[in-house]
Amino acid sequence: MQSLCPPPLHFPATALRRRIIPTSVARSAKSELREDNDPLIQSAIHSASLRLQETNRTEPLFIDPYAACFLPTSTNKEPNIHKQQQQQHYCLATKFIDDKLLQTAKRIDGLKQVVLFTDGMDTRPYRLNWPASTMIFDVCPQKVFDIASDKLQGVGARLPKGCMFFHIPVESGDIEQCLRSKGFSGNRPSIWAMQGLPLESQSSFEAVLSAVSSLAMNENYLIGELPTDITHQSDLKKWVEKLFMSNGFKVQIVRYEEIAVSLGVALHSQVNHDKIMFIAQQLRFSDDQMEKWRQEFERVEEDGDEQGFEEL
Repeated sequence: MQSLCPPPLHFPATALRRRIIPTSVARSAKSELREDNDPLIQSAIHSASLRLQETNRTEPLFIDPYAACFLPTSTNKEPNIHKQQQQQHYCLATKFIDDKLLQTAKRIDGLKQVVLFTDGMDTRPYRLNWPASTMIFDVCPQKVFDIASDKLQGVGARLPKGCMFFHIPVESGDIEQCLRSKGFSGNRPSIWAMQGLPLESQSSFEAVLSAVSSLAMNENYLIGELPTDITHQSDLKKWVEKLFMSNGFKVQIVRYEEIAVSLGVALHSQVNHDKIMFIAQQLRFSDDQMEKWRQEFERVEEDGDEQGFEEL
C-alpha cells in the first residue's frame, strides 16, 4: 500500500526500503500465533470442531451455525477413532445440556437467569432459541472470549430478541461478586450449566460449586460435565455425591449410554473415562433468599413489639 505523503526530496537511492505491514494484518498474525500456542484456545477450538462435525452429519443431534468461524481454514484432518468417540460423548452431553436449559428456562415466569461455565467459544447464547427476557451470563477465560467475540461478530451472530448477555472472566477470582455486579439476583430463579470450563484442580471446581450454592435459589438446577482428571479418587460416584452434598446439592450422575438410548444413537464406546455427566438440584436457600427472610422476620418482630407497646 503506497503512502499518501510525498517521499523525502533527498532519499538515498541505495537505501533499503522497510516493508510496511498493515496493522490489521500484524494483529491477525499475532492472534494466529497465540491461538496456535495457547492450550485453552486450542481446547476450545477442538470442541468447536466437534460441534461442526456434528452439524455436518446427515441427522445431527443439534446444529451450530457458528462453530466453523472459530476454526482455521487449514483444518483438513480426518477424524481418528478416538476423536470419533470423543465427538459422540461430547455431542450427547451438548444435546442433553441444550434440552435441559431450554426446558427449564421456558418454565420460568418473568425474568430468566442462565449461567454458563464454558471454554469461551460456547455458542449457546446465539444458537439456542431462548425465550424473551432471558439474562445469559457466560463465565469463561477472558483471552478465549475475546477471540470468540470478534469472530462471532464477524459472522453476524446475534442474541435472540429480548435477551441480554454478560461476560464474566473466570480469572476475576470472585465469580459470585462479579455475577451480582452484572445484575444476577439470588431472589430470582436460575439455571446453571457447565461444559468446557478449564478446571485445574478439585479446589477450583469446589470454588465454582460454592458460588453456585450461594446464588442459586432452592430447587434450581446445575447440569454439566465434570473432568475426571481433577481428582485421584478411585470411587468417582461416591466422591461426586459427597462433594455436591457438602455444598447443598442432591446430585445424579447421568450415563452417556442413557442419553444415547433416549436419542436413538448407537454408541461406539459405552464408557467415557474423561468426563462425568451430572444433574444437581439445590437443596439449600440462596444467600439472597435467607437475607430477605431475615429482614422480613425482623420487620415482623418490630411490628409485634410496637403493637405490644401500644397495648401497654
